[in-house]
Amino acid sequence: MNRAKKLQITGFTAFFLSGICAISSSVIVSVLQETYGFSFGTTGTLLSAMSIGNMVASFAAGLLPSKIGTRNTVALLCFGYFLGYLMMTASGVAAFLMLAFFIVGLAKGCTINTCTVMVGDNSPDRTRGMNIMHACYACGALICPFLISVLLVRGAKLPLIAIALLGLVLWAVLLSAGLPGRAAERANKQSVPLDFLRSKKFWLLTALVFCQNAAETSVTGWLVTYFRNQQILSGTLSTYTVTIMWGATLIARLLIAFVFPIKDTFKALAGMGLLCTILYGAMVFSATPVMAVVLLFAFAFAMAGVNPVAIAGTGRIMNATSMGVLLPISSLGAIIMPWIIGMVADSIGLRAGMFCNLVPCAGILVLSLIIRRMEANR
Repeated sequence: MNRAKKLQITGFTAFFLSGICAISSSVIVSVLQETYGFSFGTTGTLLSAMSIGNMVASFAAGLLPSKIGTRNTVALLCFGYFLGYLMMTASGVAAFLMLAFFIVGLAKGCTINTCTVMVGDNSPDRTRGMNIMHACYACGALICPFLISVLLVRGAKLPLIAIALLGLVLWAVLLSAGLPGRAAERANKQSVPLDFLRSKKFWLLTALVFCQNAAETSVTGWLVTYFRNQQILSGTLSTYTVTIMWGATLIARLLIAFVFPIKDTFKALAGMGLLCTILYGAMVFSATPVMAVVLLFAFAFAMAGVNPVAIAGTGRIMNATSMGVLLPISSLGAIIMPWIIGMVADSIGLRAGMFCNLVPCAGILVLSLIIRRMEANR
């Protein structure tokens, strides 16, 4: 096996494990809310703390490799999945849990940045590579609710320990890939082109991924709590909403990668944005379990391709530095939107808070149309 193929497979494997570790947080936060009686505002803040860690790590993962090497950057930041989930077993103090979620976010952000560049640079077809990588993430996300539900029978701490150990495996997988250390990075040091900072398309794509992060994180983070609150789905059944969502995501990403390749990137993104807006609005106002599940599946199917297709749409400007700008800035959406939902939920009601998420869904549509028109006028 050549080095490019090895790095590609390492990226797929790490993203699969990250899917389990990252998406578990949406189920864990609901368990913590029930266990400790947290308000919606506190719950939203926990999710935002993870997103802040994700943003910080995405930025750091774009800058630190030139200073300390890619291997050392991964060793430092990706250890956060193990450490963060282990910390959650120690205390129910909100401030301590916020720190734990922040540390988990560090691992998530570093894994995303590292794997995006690793797979992007080593895939003959970048759009296909990105969709396969994100499909691996979806596979991990599919598994996590089953894993947590089985382990919850033996207490709330056992799932946290299991996820922490999987995070340790992810850390070891990345470190075994032969990533360059500090000496290698310095030996190959070249001036990093910053032309992408003057690209209007780059900033519009950053805004588009911002909207995708806001919409998707709000759904994965809040939907279990929302369905329980509205008594649409209850008990352990509500935790399987994550499985439904990621099942649809996996199917859609595999179809894009192998069956229906994207020919017009921004026309496809506009269509996805339109469907997401319509389906999300209908899902928030659904009143029956069957309708809620059907609309969730359809929404997740429509949203699935937005991130990998948009990232692949960066084209020649994809590198560690550009991703170190795009990913952390766009991840602000995952920080701001869950927090807004929590604040609105405490003031007006959770349904009103969830309704706010229509704004980033519509943003995907609008920004895709703007970029498509700009590309057509060149």
